[in-house]
Amino acid sequence: MLIREATAGDWPHIWPFWHRIVAAAETYAWDPGTSEQEARALWMGPAKRVYVAEDTAGTVVGSAYLTPNYGGPAAGVANAGFMVDPDRTGQGIGRALAEHILTEAKAHGYHAMVFNAVVETNPAVGLWQSLGFTVLATVPKAFDHPRRGRVGLHIMYKALDRPGE
Repeated sequence: MLIREATAGDWPHIWPFWHRIVAAAETYAWDPGTSEQEARALWMGPAKRVYVAEDTAGTVVGSAYLTPNYGGPAAGVANAGFMVDPDRTGQGIGRALAEHILTEAKAHGYHAMVFNAVVETNPAVGLWQSLGFTVLATVPKAFDHPRRGRVGLHIMYKALDRPGE
């Protein structure tokens, strides 16, 4: 599997799975009705470093972005988003993207990473914990799941500048 920086020409390959994942309203807090133009701005915006994972045939099977969580004095804390084509889950693509983003975050001078993860419906929570992320808090009933009602949202954190990390 090749992971590389995305180009503008990759968006048409990202959009189908991006739309499918967001429209399902299972794991992302973005509006399920987000238009393609809005989605492109959310995922490929200028403040983000975007990466794609390609299989051996050169098909884009996943994507991730890296961005500051905040600007100014807190710009050393990264945020990231990850999506894997639902037809390709269970093949290690998410883990490979996560490891790549952590390496890139360190290389770009970030000291920590934070992000949110839907508790009950996000299979990646276990992945993040296996990569050293800690659940700082769980906001109860923060996510309106289409079938499960209101579910919790983890706030996850990982320091990037500790020895051995």
